[in-house]
Amino acid sequence: MAKEVTGFIKLQVKGGAANPSPPIGPALGSKGVNIMEFCKQFNARTQDKAGKVLPVVITVYSDKSFEFIIKVPPVAIQLKELVKVAKGSAEPNRKKIGKVTWDQVRTIAELKMPDLNCFTMEAAMSMVAGTARSLGMTIDGQKPY
Repeated sequence: MAKEVTGFIKLQVKGGAANPSPPIGPALGSKGVNIMEFCKQFNARTQDKAGKVLPVVITVYSDKSFEFIIKVPPVAIQLKELVKVAKGSAEPNRKKIGKVTWDQVRTIAELKMPDLNCFTMEAAMSMVAGTARSLGMTIDGQKPY
C-alpha cells in the first residue's frame, strides 16, 4: 500500500549548503521531518552544484518520512550569472544591465524546459526572453522563430 502524503514543502536552497537554520529548519520542523537527515541527503546530492540556488520540492508522508526532487535553477538566476551581475535593474525599461543573445536564451530554455509549463521550444524561449527583459537585459539579434 502506498504511503499517505501529508504535505509538500517548496524551498530554494544553495547547492551543498543546506543547514538547519531558517528557512529550512522551521519549514521542515513544522511538518515533523528529520531536519538533519534532509540536510545530509540534500548536500550529498548537490555537491557538484555547490553555490547555485536550487529549487527543491519535498514530499512529506504520514510516517514523517520524505522524498525530494531537485529542480533546475531559476531562469533569473541563470541569466544574472550569464551577464555576471548581482541583481536586476531597478528600472528595467530605462537602465539596462547587460545583453544576451538568442543562442544563450535557447540554451537556458532547453535546460529549464522540464520545469516550464509550455510545449514548444519557441514558447520556452519567449518565457526566458520575458524574464531577461524584466531584469533589464537586452536581447541581441532577430527572433529565431
